[in-house]
Amino acid sequence: MGRAEERRARQGGGRRRAAPKRSDERGGIRRFFTWKKVLGSFFGLCLLGMAAFVVMYLLIDVPKGSAATAAAQQQSNIYRYSDGKTTLARHGDKNREIVDLAEVPKPVQQAFVAAENKSFYKDAGVDFKGTTRGLINTLSGKGKQGGSTITQQYVKNYYLDQDQTVTRKLKELVISLKVDRQKSKDYILAGYINTSYYGRNAYGIQAAAQAYYRVDASKLTVAQGAYLAAVLQAPSQYDWAVATDTGRELVKQRWAYVLNNMVEMNELDPAERDDMKFPEPKAPKGAPGLEGQRGYLVEAANRQLERQLIAQGTATDADEAKALVDRGGWTITLNIDQKKQAQLEKAVKSQLTSKLDAEKRKIDADVQAGAVSVDPKTGKVVALYGGVDYLKHYTNNATRTDYQPASTFKPVILAAAVEKEAETQDGTPITADTVYDGTSKRPVTDNGKKVGFKPPNEDDVDYGRVTVQTAMNKSINSVFAQMGVDVGMDQVMKTAGDLGMDGADMQAVPAQTLGTMGASPMEMAGVYATLANHGEKVTPAVIKSVEHKDRTVDLPDAIGDQVISREAADTVTSVLTGVVDDGTARTSVRENPARDGQQVAGKTGTSDCNRSAWFTGYTPKLVTSVGLFGEAAKAGTTRCGKDKPVKVKEFSQVSLQGAAGGGRVNGGGFPAAIWAAYTFNAMGDVSKFDLETEQGSGVQPTFTPPPPPEPEPTPEEPTPEEPAPQPPSQPEQPAPEPSADPPSDEPIDPPSPDEPSQDPVPPPESPPDDGGGGDGGADTGPVVP
Repeated sequence: MGRAEERRARQGGGRRRAAPKRSDERGGIRRFFTWKKVLGSFFGLCLLGMAAFVVMYLLIDVPKGSAATAAAQQQSNIYRYSDGKTTLARHGDKNREIVDLAEVPKPVQQAFVAAENKSFYKDAGVDFKGTTRGLINTLSGKGKQGGSTITQQYVKNYYLDQDQTVTRKLKELVISLKVDRQKSKDYILAGYINTSYYGRNAYGIQAAAQAYYRVDASKLTVAQGAYLAAVLQAPSQYDWAVATDTGRELVKQRWAYVLNNMVEMNELDPAERDDMKFPEPKAPKGAPGLEGQRGYLVEAANRQLERQLIAQGTATDADEAKALVDRGGWTITLNIDQKKQAQLEKAVKSQLTSKLDAEKRKIDADVQAGAVSVDPKTGKVVALYGGVDYLKHYTNNATRTDYQPASTFKPVILAAAVEKEAETQDGTPITADTVYDGTSKRPVTDNGKKVGFKPPNEDDVDYGRVTVQTAMNKSINSVFAQMGVDVGMDQVMKTAGDLGMDGADMQAVPAQTLGTMGASPMEMAGVYATLANHGEKVTPAVIKSVEHKDRTVDLPDAIGDQVISREAADTVTSVLTGVVDDGTARTSVRENPARDGQQVAGKTGTSDCNRSAWFTGYTPKLVTSVGLFGEAAKAGTTRCGKDKPVKVKEFSQVSLQGAAGGGRVNGGGFPAAIWAAYTFNAMGDVSKFDLETEQGSGVQPTFTPPPPPEPEPTPEEPTPEEPAPQPPSQPEQPAPEPSADPPSDEPIDPPSPDEPSQDPVPPPESPPDDGGGGDGGADTGPVVP
């Protein structure tokens, strides 16, 4: 046999010998993982788990205590001014009053059972399936989950904390089993409805009944009880007064679910169910101890803290974050400067609220004011005005986002144009000197095609050929509507988001050029602070620092990245100085004797039907946004312009027309007056803008058109040297005496709903804006179509 044959024989033999080895390996695996062993391991783990549970059951006792002591152990939160020493407020003691179950109507009791745990009277106090699911979700990091029984929720509220940990869930399971054995179902149900959090700082059904319906728990109807049972699932989302449209729809569905379950449980007659109407809760009221502006400041600080707890993963949603804050033990130092806060409150009182008289004029009761003041270099909110009194008006006007910012949005359009070096549709770069057609109701076009939008100017004034600077000064709608399409509405909305506006309702449509989205004074102060900070993002910060013995909160930097170029931001600032010196804000701001040469940039705004009026302005050191909002103090009627009156509910948006005995309320009136009275006292030394731009009124002298030439004399007219002789038959008339009566200044009706009102004529005490004219090279450059 040759070597090759011998090698092949060895290899072949090797292959034949390898086969039994593989078979042996498979057999070894089968011997190790047999069905018997797998089942045995499974049952062994089950026995081990059962043994562990038995041990836990023996070791874990039901904690001692009572609801009264539990409530007494709740801690307060301490809020301080920016100096870190002066206490602004101390708040956080729980609003809870324990009531016996017998005081709660039986159908209302059943509403809670129908909402949370239909098998409550039959189960052993534990939903093993739901608890297992919750444990798995906790271990996998998916956050808190529902599915607990009423007993488990009571145990969590009464005996344990809200932390989402495996240890806490296991304790909840064991204690729930023991409580169910030791206590009656009525005892557990009473504990559950008395310890649960219902929103509006209400703990327990008695506090909730008062907070939502102004009645004792014993007077609740079935429909009202079903709402309170429904709101427990998501108090922040389902509170009717602050819920979004989606939240309101969801809570209505939840309310119907509760009642339908009651019918299924034979606790409610189907016919009675069919006749029920959704019981809208009453308006919320602030908690005692938070009178005046303190409540608004505390509420703004709490909301910022809650958002940060969610952002850093300490809480999974708004309700859990609120529960952590409400639990107490926080020391929160605000950025609020006590002196500036007092100056802002004084300015609102002297310029607005002291002039309102609801007994003489019903409309005066509908006027709400909000303001936020920010340091643009640090992002600190140094002063905030949320309303006349937190206990009288619960909604914080400084942070509400349900009113249109109107023409205060126009600077965002210009910022987008300069940032992206946009051009008009004929290729002309958009600058402060670009000439547009300012004709009222001029159709907006996109590459020659009409887009179906032709907004009117204020009072339907036709301005003709005007520069962008003039258009900003006079707040000419037709110009900025066309500019928005020239830039691209997608880009305009992106710039708005970059500057700090919430994009939730900002659709990229031409109508948004009129500022038809919702915004708050806090939001607009942040946008303008970013402009004042040369394009570096400013996120207004209410909180300076947070301390807690159990938790650490890292606050984000209020100054962020460069979101638009310095040239774009400074160009807008330069242009906005023209609004103050030669535009819609000149009367209240330019001519204010306290100005003392201070350079100011700003923009007015007045929304459709005069429902809101704004002035957002700034110096190099201080940015302040002031908004006035028409909000119905009670149900009644309102009208838009000369339209027929329409019925409105309490808190609906209504016109400000006629407030304080004047005509139209506009941004250049009360809001600008409040801004000036506050800013010129609070700003400190006079300062100038450091601008890197060659555009706008802030770096160029305002252009004054030359007077028209004198007409040439005609032969029929005498020259100055040769006066025409008087006819002898014409007696000489004496010159008329000057009239001592002032000129008539009748209020001007606002436009119809189809004609949005942007920066209307100031109130009677102010002269009306110039209806036309131009500046800054109004006759240079091509007319933009």
